[in-house]
Amino acid sequence: MHISIKKTASPAVLRKAAEIMSNSSPWTALGIKYKDCLKTLNDKSFKFYGAFHKRELAGFILIENRGLLKGYIKVLCVDERFRSLGIGRKLIKKAERVIFRIYPNVFLCVSSFNKRARLFYKRLGYKKTGTLKDFLVKGADEYLLRKSKGPLRKTKYQKIS
Repeated sequence: MHISIKKTASPAVLRKAAEIMSNSSPWTALGIKYKDCLKTLNDKSFKFYGAFHKRELAGFILIENRGLLKGYIKVLCVDERFRSLGIGRKLIKKAERVIFRIYPNVFLCVSSFNKRARLFYKRLGYKKTGTLKDFLVKGADEYLLRKSKGPLRKTKYQKIS
């Protein structure tokens, strides 16, 4: 199956992305609705990359390069009909190429109940660096994951006495 990844964010593509996201796990489990997905996807501060099979949107990734966690993967979503075909891996690799050109770290969050995604990220070399207890909804934690080439700053820590 040929998949092309494009940096595109037309209104039609974003509406389709919001539809895919709001109708799939883990967003359904978190109670995240279409309008919330569309609002996030329309935020121009994120970079959107779509994965297309022929002309059909099969998945997408949103990258955030501002704030404390520069190089943050805000959303990775693959249409349930296209899962287990390597599309998520291709999108992550694209995000890593984009982020590692600028920053030495890639961050993302994964829900504690999403065992399949946690295993996926572990196989790609992401390590758990923290837990955000009851972050999005009560009873489900978010795990902060990081893949790193080194610290953000090159200077050495100097102990203050």
